[in-house]
Amino acid sequence: MNVVIVESAAKAKTINKYLGSNYKVLASFGHVRDLPSKDGSVDPEQDFSMTWEIDQGSKKIISEITEAVKKADKLILATDPDREGEAISWHLLDILEKKKALKKGLSVERVAFNAVTKDAILAALAAPRQIDEPLVDAYLARRALDYLVGFTLSPVLWRKLPGARSAGRVQSVALRLVCDREAEIEAFRTDEYWTIEATLVTGKSEEFPARLHAIEGTTLKKLDIKDETTATEIKRALEKGAFRVVSVESRDVKRNPYAPFATSTLQMDASRKLGFSAKQTMQVAQRLYEGIDVGGETVGLITYMRTDGVTIIPEAINAIRGLIARDYSQKYVAPFVREYKTKAKNAQEAHEAIRPTDVKRTPASVARYLDKDQARLYELIWKRAVASQMASAEFKQTTADIEVKGRDGKTYTLRATGSVEKFDGFLKVYDEGRDDKIRVVEKGKEDTADDEDSNRRLPALAEGDALTDRGIEAEQHFTQPPPRYSEATLVKKMEELGIGRPSTYASTLAVLQERDYVRIDKKRLIPEDKGRLVIAFLESFFKKYVEFDFTADLEEKLDLISAGDLEYKIVLRDFWRDFTAAVNEIKDLRVGDVLEALNELLGPHVFPAKEDGSDPRLCPKCGTGRLSLKISGKSGAFIGCGNYPDCKYTRQLSGDASGVDGDRELGFDPDTGLPILVKSGRFGPYLQLGEGEGDEKPKRSSIPKGIDAANIDFEKAVQLLSLPREVGIHPETGTPITAGLGRYGPFVQHDGTYANVESIEDVFTVGLNRAVTLLAEKRAGKGGRFGRAAAKTVLKELGEHPGGGGKIQVLDGKYGPYVSHDKVNATVPKGMDPATLTVDDAVRLLQERIAKGGGKKKPARGKAAAKAKPEKAESKPVKAKAKAPAKKAPAKKAATKAKKPAAKAKASANG
Repeated sequence: MNVVIVESAAKAKTINKYLGSNYKVLASFGHVRDLPSKDGSVDPEQDFSMTWEIDQGSKKIISEITEAVKKADKLILATDPDREGEAISWHLLDILEKKKALKKGLSVERVAFNAVTKDAILAALAAPRQIDEPLVDAYLARRALDYLVGFTLSPVLWRKLPGARSAGRVQSVALRLVCDREAEIEAFRTDEYWTIEATLVTGKSEEFPARLHAIEGTTLKKLDIKDETTATEIKRALEKGAFRVVSVESRDVKRNPYAPFATSTLQMDASRKLGFSAKQTMQVAQRLYEGIDVGGETVGLITYMRTDGVTIIPEAINAIRGLIARDYSQKYVAPFVREYKTKAKNAQEAHEAIRPTDVKRTPASVARYLDKDQARLYELIWKRAVASQMASAEFKQTTADIEVKGRDGKTYTLRATGSVEKFDGFLKVYDEGRDDKIRVVEKGKEDTADDEDSNRRLPALAEGDALTDRGIEAEQHFTQPPPRYSEATLVKKMEELGIGRPSTYASTLAVLQERDYVRIDKKRLIPEDKGRLVIAFLESFFKKYVEFDFTADLEEKLDLISAGDLEYKIVLRDFWRDFTAAVNEIKDLRVGDVLEALNELLGPHVFPAKEDGSDPRLCPKCGTGRLSLKISGKSGAFIGCGNYPDCKYTRQLSGDASGVDGDRELGFDPDTGLPILVKSGRFGPYLQLGEGEGDEKPKRSSIPKGIDAANIDFEKAVQLLSLPREVGIHPETGTPITAGLGRYGPFVQHDGTYANVESIEDVFTVGLNRAVTLLAEKRAGKGGRFGRAAAKTVLKELGEHPGGGGKIQVLDGKYGPYVSHDKVNATVPKGMDPATLTVDDAVRLLQERIAKGGGKKKPARGKAAAKAKPEKAESKPVKAKAKAPAKKAPAKKAATKAKKPAAKAKASANG
């Protein structure tokens, strides 16, 4: 019996069908062990020795693999064809050797295939190799670097910047990109400019637009017409003039197709065209790769989806060109085989592009076997691959210059441009989506991003043609700041800079959102104050480690390790020497010094200039104190007055988005006569009734979402401060039902039971009958005294757990969807569609939950378990075992240990 080990259950099931009864295919379910989340897992003083631990969820899987290998005739390690896949094979082999599961003479082979198809798998089995040690070394170097950065830098953050969660090697650089762009937007100063456009008419009454291009032979730059007065003067000079065509130039242009997808370009176009997040794209692509049941046959529909290569093997190219000729005609086939090279920095060209495993499986032919997201992504991949070998699109581009003598005696030149499609070529199948163009006018450069004239079609024009105007328009414009990054454009920028790798893009973006460093609004990444604070700290005290070139250079070194051209421990020693020196430089720095440095760096953001030119850091309440960043262990950073405790003015880090900077009086409460104030605190704007006397706390009310704090009126404020409101007496208990506004929104309440209402307006209008109904429904759902617990809603049945013990279900719970198996429940993360969850996804989530201490069996408690665990993007978290009290170490060793960084950090495997 030959034992084959792959990473996923779906892949194992598919491959088992291909190989037959002489093979047993088992799944490792991704990584089976990792560095324990505690200090000392990587020990620089022992030449970077690394301590590994099998995670709780993988112990049963390892046990099954071990038993199977003991009886095997051959062990075939068939994990994914990338650095992580190589590492998983290395880990498995190391574990099996230590468990003495490899009997003498057992043949061990490593095979890798780019597609889960019968031909690809059989070809791989026919050409086995050994584990690629340099590739494993590159993995070890990356893992050690990420661990050391996380476990060294994060505790520094915690001590010097309470409230910050973590920093990391790639994560922090990606965050810097988002924060830098936001700073550009804030610093941008809008310039006004005007354009002049004429609607001209030929002798055949054909209309077309032409824009003013030059005056007296001098070409206009974008900002040359700066105001309405100048624009109006030019408009009047042109009206009713004698327009004449002075030149017409036409040229044929070709537009070539795009390269087939790599990971980054797939994520970009799926974001633009399908609205997918990077994480969602990779989840759907994983399913297409591992295998879909197509008419009773399980097949992998696409090649491996974590790649930065853009090449396609000759057999696949021939199949694509044959399909183009058959389905679209020979003229659509490119006259030569198109070869592509990636523009990405540090790309590993050995990997094939993402393509359909069989181009004859058209999107239409497999759509009925796929869910909606799978069908849409497969269609995108199929079309991109096919278009890559199609003929170029051909256009005729025309530029016409038209002169007119103005009333002021000056000669004005207008220009009309347009193009005509002569042959659609690859555009018949596919056109790439577009990102927002940056509309920034740099010194000496003209921004033409909003020039769309070239897409217009012009009538036939000839030199000397006389034209008349049907109207002259002067239009006002304003320069625009660069757009915020979307997930697609951030991935594109990271790829250009050589930061991260295909396997890290999606997880890096996910980590930034999970840590509340960025948020997504209308598909744009906006840095949160917490994220900006972390980046400001790192740029102030660890600038080198968030530099783009430094991070890219480190990636290049990892690639040299992969190629066997550099020894990985040399890289670790060089990095650690400089990094620890940088950490030691600030260990004695006071928090006050840190905050003052951040005050200066974040000044334009947290202390924006005032229109009257007064000091933006002067306290608006006491008029003498100086505003500064303050740190609270509970709520993080906020702005407070330097005269505290005499002055207790505070506000959020970036001020109130609605423009509420300090106290604002709305009027006097009709019942108490006290002033109603709008205030801004560290948690946002709120209402307050009077100032309170002595130890008495004044009445307050938060201003709920949907009500503009800057424009809230007196009547609404009185209403909010009147809460809670008595709705009526409950007919069964004789006690009151009240309506109010709480932490989780508007509610009705009775005898300790809270039921949400739809909007803040409902708090003021909900009647007794509706309130009783809402409370009864809530109690029934909770299993209260008014009824039994409502049955949980099953969203999806995933089938039996691969490891046994019953079925896996996706359920809808009080706090959202979750997966459940054998009394272990794991929340479905934000951004993951429960409808698309696979068995592998569910098993991974359950393993992570068990590793964190969830489920029936809770791990022993201890100091190691109490320590914060690194939050990693590329590998599963593990739970450190509780350790017995260590024996007293010799003095020398104790001193050594004292030098190690505290382990209370949350690190990041991909930065």
